[in-house]
Amino acid sequence: MSLSVAPLVISLVIADRIRRYVKVNKLPLWEKPLKYILFFSVFLFATEAFLSANEVTKWIWHLYLIALIIFSLQQKEFRVLRMFIVAFVPYEIVSLFSDLSEVISVDFFNTNESYLKNATSLTYIWMAAILFSQNRQFKAAEKERIKRQQEDELNRAIAIRKVELEVLVAERTAELTEQKEELEHALHELRTTQSQLIQSEKMASLGELTAGIAHEIQNPLNFVNNFSEVNAELIDEMKQEIDKGNMEEVKAIANDIAMNEQKITQHGKRADAIVKGMLQHSRTSSGIKEPTEINALADEYLRLAYHGLRAKDKSFNATMKTDFDETIGMINIIPQDIGRVILNLITNAFYAVTEKKQQQPAGYEPTVSVITKKTGNNILVTVKDNGNGIPKAALDKIFQPFFTTKPSGQGTGLGLSMSYEIITKAHGGELKVESNEGEGAEFTINLPI
Repeated sequence: MSLSVAPLVISLVIADRIRRYVKVNKLPLWEKPLKYILFFSVFLFATEAFLSANEVTKWIWHLYLIALIIFSLQQKEFRVLRMFIVAFVPYEIVSLFSDLSEVISVDFFNTNESYLKNATSLTYIWMAAILFSQNRQFKAAEKERIKRQQEDELNRAIAIRKVELEVLVAERTAELTEQKEELEHALHELRTTQSQLIQSEKMASLGELTAGIAHEIQNPLNFVNNFSEVNAELIDEMKQEIDKGNMEEVKAIANDIAMNEQKITQHGKRADAIVKGMLQHSRTSSGIKEPTEINALADEYLRLAYHGLRAKDKSFNATMKTDFDETIGMINIIPQDIGRVILNLITNAFYAVTEKKQQQPAGYEPTVSVITKKTGNNILVTVKDNGNGIPKAALDKIFQPFFTTKPSGQGTGLGLSMSYEIITKAHGGELKVESNEGEGAEFTINLPI
């Protein structure tokens, strides 16, 4: 008489893997049931060993394993472990069939015993292969979880550092007014802090786009999901028509599937382009110019900025107008830097029209326009709004670092100064502003080509 080692090992392996999954994903409600499962497995094996009750306990093992497998597969919390749990199903089927055959028909069992043993061996190989594959996937997932945790910790550290820097700026500003003898030292600290805040401003602009990115990427993903579901249905129809021998209908369905696949590819590339664009925006500028479609860049940031602000404030609304010169084509620019400039100008324009709308003037319709135009060897990109405009006293200071017309706490005063340096120094162009108080403002980027 042989002890039921395999069922014991299987039950312990299933329980242990679920226990590790529960621990990693913080599901404390399952810890006590898993302890009962482990205890019952050991208890049943010990009972079989001490009482020599293999003929009875083997049927209990079958019922126990079947119940354990079915129960595990039915739990939504363990859906990612289903392939792992299914790995033990063939063994249980072959083992149960073998034991039933031995009881029902001894002759049949004796005749086919070698085949049943071979089948059992194959189930062991199957289990080993699946467990090996699942173990690799589990380790990869664990590495990814640790990586995400490290990234979260890094983000928290950056946020803390940002707060510390803001406090440092306030302290240095106070020292400038109180201690004139330390002016040179304080000025050096201020410039250092300025460069750090510029980097923070760049990353903050990406944060402003998060909601807009989610909105823009959702549309192509919805198309991909919908067309994928349609293709699944068409494939089922195709199988039915193949069984009927209706090849004309099969060809028609195949053509529909091919068309849907083209649409899936098209929208997938759209989502891929959005992700790549945002990754490019988040990277530190390489300072290398590359061919870029300025119209697409401006249109992308206009929509992302709008949907980002809409996600933050559901009451926000504005009319967006575009007038792109299609003869421009590709121009050599640093796309990350020009993208930041355009985003900054568009965000400021939306802020201006929102501020004016809150004053509730009669018949007012907030409008932001983005215009591109090719004039000789220059490309003009204009961002125009119909907000309150910029006071004349502020126009001469508008591109100075730390100068802002926004209320305290709503702006760092670095966005326009950073934009001015990108256009004038990195691209040899011009950034100009025209404004009429009460009518709006117009910023124009002039890039030589």
